[in-house]
This record gives sequence, C-alpha cells and structure tokens, in this order.
Amino acid sequence: MMNYVEKTDRIRIQDLEVFANHGVFPEENALGQKFVVSADLYTDTRRAGKTDDLTDSVHYGEVSAFISLYLKKHTFKLLESAAENLAEELLLKYPGVRAVRIEIKKPWAPIRQSLKTVSVEIVRGRHRAYIAFGSNMGDREKYINDALKALDEIRGCRVRQVSDLIETSPYGMTDQADFLNGCLELETLLTPEELLRELNRIELEAGRERKIHWGPRTLDLDILFYDDWIVQEKNLCIPHADLHRRRFVLEPLAQIAPYKRHPAYGKTVTEMLGDLPDGSR
Repeated sequence: MMNYVEKTDRIRIQDLEVFANHGVFPEENALGQKFVVSADLYTDTRRAGKTDDLTDSVHYGEVSAFISLYLKKHTFKLLESAAENLAEELLLKYPGVRAVRIEIKKPWAPIRQSLKTVSVEIVRGRHRAYIAFGSNMGDREKYINDALKALDEIRGCRVRQVSDLIETSPYGMTDQADFLNGCLELETLLTPEELLRELNRIELEAGRERKIHWGPRTLDLDILFYDDWIVQEKNLCIPHADLHRRRFVLEPLAQIAPYKRHPAYGKTVTEMLGDLPDGSR
C-alpha cells in the first residue's frame, strides 16, 4: 500500500450494487449479472470539515453514480481490467482525490464450485516524479519544449513545475557541444516502468540514438525521483544513481524541489548541492 494512503482522509462507498456485463464467458457479457463495488477515496477533508460546504469535498453521490454508469457502459472480461480502468477514470475525473482503493465483488461466479463471491481489490494513486532533461544537438530548446509538451499530453500525466534552463559543459565525454539542462516535476498515474517507456518513446521521436555512452544527443530524459521509492532493476534505478554527484542536475532541481529528500542518503537536494566540490559539473 502507498504510504500516503495511511496519512490521508478517506471517504468510503461500500457495497454499491451494479448490474453490468463483465466476464470471460459470452453469456456473462450478453445477460449481465450483479457486481458489488466498494471504493475508498483518499482526499483531504479538512476544508470541507471547516466550511461545511459540499463543494469543498468529493460528492460521494456523484461518485457512486459515475461508478455505476461507467461499469454499465463498458464491458471487461476480467475483474482486474474493470477495477484498473475504473480507478484510472476516477483519478482523472476527480483531481481532489489523491488515491483510490477499488474492490469489485462478483457474487456466485460461474466456476462450478460452491462459492459465495470472488473479488479483486486494488489501490491506485497519483505519484510525483522528478525528471532531468537535456539536449546538445540541433535546436536544443525546441527539443526540450517538444518533450515537455509530449509529457503533458500523456494520459494521466501533468507537468507541474519546470526549472530554468542552464547551459553546461558536457559530462563524461567532453569533446562535444554544451548542453541545455533542466528539471521538471511531473504528476503521474504511471508506474516507474511505464514512465520509463514513455520517456524512451519521447527520446526516440526526437531522434535520440544510443551509440556512444555519454555522447551527444538530441534529447535526454532521466527519472531522478519517483515519490520516495527505491527501485533497482536491470534497466531502471530510482533514485538516479548519479544525481547526488551532478551539479547540472542538482542546480535546476534545487529551483523546484530544494527540500526534496533523497530516500537512501537522507539529504535534501539543497544539501547535496552544497556538498559538491567547487568546480564540479
């Protein structure tokens, strides 16, 4: 479970009955059956609690009607798909909801066994990622602006902040043109792996070629932080393994997230920037 769920207020909708057409078997899609849906909406109720004004809260009646209509209008073979798509739609429709817990129960599922109900329960929410970007080929600023626009157009993503662009000498392989570098804050519903695939796609569309390590490139996009997660996979390391050693990353990052704390080292971005030796890149 996501940590922020434990720290957030909750509005609960429990055992909402919906007659819909979901299931692997054709007769389930044609005839339909009853589903029972529960939804926890993680949101901040403080303002509504103080003002006693419904417009400052999430209207559970409207949410219930939305859940019912969505499940009636769409057909899914799997409960997993129904839950996943419903959670995403709720997060997109209600920006005041930070996360949702969805449980969809299927009473008397047709499995030729004595079974009262089967259910799928998921938790999905908004994540905050920080991404470094850079370019040192062609129209550097256009490549960067196009990338920012492409990120903002991804379903479930929103660019929240963008640092100033800074010009820096190249890192690693120094016999190449100077870079324009910067950082951005992204709100996203994507997982780290899904986000990485989108970044790679945007780089590829910008003509990025991975021929020389630390070589010149039209566009470079790197995930620096993803919430406070620590991910160590073959092709993905979060936080970025070298961010604490790179001035061209920490300087723009300090503009938009000076007090963001490294989940492994425990230092803020400002502190890591201050630890760099003079003259470092």
